[in-house]
Amino acid sequence: MVAGDELPPLEIPITRTLIVAGAIASRDYQDVHHDAELARQKGSPDIFMNILTTNGLVGRYITDYFGPTAELRRVAIRLGAPNYPGDTMVLTGRVEEVHGDTATVRVIGANGIGKHVTGTVTVTVPPSKGPA
Repeated sequence: MVAGDELPPLEIPITRTLIVAGAIASRDYQDVHHDAELARQKGSPDIFMNILTTNGLVGRYITDYFGPTAELRRVAIRLGAPNYPGDTMVLTGRVEEVHGDTATVRVIGANGIGKHVTGTVTVTVPPSKGPA
């Protein structure tokens, strides 16, 4: 891994099931994440993904790329455009800095209406110990 490396894009279809399952898994029972009618009453056109689900998807993106020994050290993200059902979020990343076995990756997740998530992830990839 070297600074400037581009991670391949990851397309994630945003389904109602993903939004609701993510909210339930993270114990976020706010109605805007599972009840379309109540979300509309609160000014949203539909239910939308919560930040904890987004955080998990960003983590998955990084560990899928760096492998099963990768350790997330810091995840600093900010939400922008909501992820609504029927859209697709495309995660992209670029290695910004490398210090030994630790890298900082700039991540962007964009959907049809803009940038859903932006931020950085610091990840450590321990050196391979080889066969025992």
